[in-house]
Amino acid sequence: MPARFGDILQAFEFADVSGGMEGCRAFVCRQTGKIYYQFEDDDLQELKDDELPDDIENETKYLPVPNSHGLDLGKPLVLAFVREHLPSDLDQVRFIFSKRGAYENFKTLLSRRRAIDDWHDYRNQATERALRDWCKLHSIEITD
Repeated sequence: MPARFGDILQAFEFADVSGGMEGCRAFVCRQTGKIYYQFEDDDLQELKDDELPDDIENETKYLPVPNSHGLDLGKPLVLAFVREHLPSDLDQVRFIFSKRGAYENFKTLLSRRRAIDDWHDYRNQATERALRDWCKLHSIEITD
């Protein structure tokens, strides 16, 4: 099935921001490549142009778009970035990620090291690679 990468990326970002909450998800139609958004709030769903198909939960027809966790872009990605860009901070980052509030503390460290832009570039490139791999795995033909 063909799909535009920008549409897949937007669906991923929606799924990621909602944290995969039940009811706030995105799906790709396996036959057409069309993206559907499912909102937790029914009132918001009604504002969308497209009605959700009644069988949206049928994974033979509709593929749920993963979030960061589903693509393994969480802590392992952070540690890979730190190994490459801030190796002297690796132990500190491991400690940060052993506690609650890890991402906020990690961003504080990035700010102190003036590495926020490097992190965003690294994360964006990794996200694109992971999404393209996910599309290939699920036979989604990417059109750019």
